[in-house]
Amino acid sequence: MKEKVVLAYSGGLDTSVIIPWLKENYDYDVIAVCINVGQDAELEGLEERALSMGVSKVYVENVKDEFMREYVFPMIQSGAIYESKYYLGTSIARAVIAKTLVNVALKEGAVAICHGCTGKGNDQIRFELGIAALAPHLKVIAPWRIWDISSREEEIEYLEKRGLPVPMKKEDSYSRDRNMWHISHEGLELEDPWNAPNYETLLKLGVSPEQAPDKATTITLTFNQGIPTHLNGEAMEPSALLEKLNELGGANGIGIEDIVENRVVGMKSRGVYETPGGTILYKAHEELEHLTLDRETYRYKQEIALEFADLIYNGKWFTPLREALQAFVTSTQQVVTGEVKLKLYKGNVIPQGSSSPFSLYSEALASFTTGDLYNHKDADGFIRLYGLPLRVRALKAAENHK
Repeated sequence: MKEKVVLAYSGGLDTSVIIPWLKENYDYDVIAVCINVGQDAELEGLEERALSMGVSKVYVENVKDEFMREYVFPMIQSGAIYESKYYLGTSIARAVIAKTLVNVALKEGAVAICHGCTGKGNDQIRFELGIAALAPHLKVIAPWRIWDISSREEEIEYLEKRGLPVPMKKEDSYSRDRNMWHISHEGLELEDPWNAPNYETLLKLGVSPEQAPDKATTITLTFNQGIPTHLNGEAMEPSALLEKLNELGGANGIGIEDIVENRVVGMKSRGVYETPGGTILYKAHEELEHLTLDRETYRYKQEIALEFADLIYNGKWFTPLREALQAFVTSTQQVVTGEVKLKLYKGNVIPQGSSSPFSLYSEALASFTTGDLYNHKDADGFIRLYGLPLRVRALKAAENHK
């Protein structure tokens, strides 16, 4: 009986070539696993294509709700944004994909997991760190770091020589990664950072701000302990909520980021990311935190967000540090409950008001009227003590110049 390998299968050219390559070089039974994190339309006919390439079994795993609840929502709660622009759409999806690959491998008794990531990218690291954390006994096979194939043309020739179907892709297409949270675009004019993105042909989830309507869209989002639950008063499941926000955000030109980012492997890469619904959720969540978190907690949480973003980007979701930081974040979210009104207009998410039963804002205290909690005269002593180091430093400097 042959040993089994689980292949992370997308149906594209790379993973189609990997199937016969694995069978020829390792004599494995190949089990193709496609994980649906929101790329629904791209999965049509995928099972038939995989079987036609010679796999012994195909799994198409729908993990959209798990992806939202166990990965995206904790990320939103943390406030993690990589290098101030990237909402980590591809990065966070790799964690749930790695976990699902491991689950299938364990179920099937496979000895290895294979992926089609190149040796230059981040995804090889994210997949392999996830596998190492969850099933360290499994072997990892990365063909792009092993085989002699070096181009798309050689891949096509490889399939044609074996009489296997070639999944064709447009020559002029961008390199894209899509899930329910975002879509990324790389290649073509984006390879030169001086070139402006061609938004007319590039965008898939929405329009540019210039093409957005002249009339704003106002929405209300409801959160319960940092988790979005309602849109305009209507309770919605996570995937349905995000889908609607993607629609509204995309139509209003929201969530387009052009970034030159630092990859884990050390090089810089340029891409355009569309995250319309995610951008709205992050903004709404932040507004509610401003209302409900005290200054020290909010400040420290900002530091945590930077580390949290690095952990996700670097493929370290399944680590003790991420779990420990998540515990801190979850604790802060106990009071992040309430409603946020937002205006969506030509690429902007404009706050229109927020309310919470845990609000720390006191109108009586913040007004100019003197009340029982605050007397204007109290500021004299406070400022004298608060500025004491500056006063001492100035006095010492004056003495030294005598």
